[in-house]
Amino acid sequence: MADESEQTPEKRAKRRQWMAFLPLIAFVALAAVFLSQLLSDKDISAIPSVLIGTRAPALDLPPLEGLVRNGQQVPALSTALVEGKVTLVNVWASWCVPCRAEHPLLMALARDERINLVGINYKDQTPNALRFLGELGNPYAAVGVDPKGISAIDWGVYGIPETYLLDRNGVITFKQIGPFSPDAIRDELLPQIEKALLN
Repeated sequence: MADESEQTPEKRAKRRQWMAFLPLIAFVALAAVFLSQLLSDKDISAIPSVLIGTRAPALDLPPLEGLVRNGQQVPALSTALVEGKVTLVNVWASWCVPCRAEHPLLMALARDERINLVGINYKDQTPNALRFLGELGNPYAAVGVDPKGISAIDWGVYGIPETYLLDRNGVITFKQIGPFSPDAIRDELLPQIEKALLN
């Protein structure tokens, strides 16, 4: 094969032109991949949970000291408080802006007597958590504090808020990553609650 110095100027010019198009070809190929993902029906933000269909991790978290309902300390979060009940476990914090946005929806869910709504207060300061619930209302039947995020690791928490639905046997049947919206509650959560109530 002749080296570049032996090639004619026309061949060298054609080779340079072809090389100039390589970045464009690579860009078009990447754009096609991204476009196909955007146009597909898959939810690319959904992160599958390996815990779906498995028994929920044990709960043994201390109470949010000072959180009172009807003159009594709201209980700590324990496995005994969720056994035999269809339960929503919501991971939240006062510093979490999306938690504040979804809170009115949790307050509405707490009125549904078919479900037991409990909370894990994640990496928060007690005064801030109490102020948050004092201002927005307390939807939780029990709250456990997880100041170092150790329990959240067991639950596979990616970021907060996250919410897990447990059936009466303590099996995780649904996971919501990020804040609930009215549509997500209607279209995703409520059908899963109905299924869990049948088991």
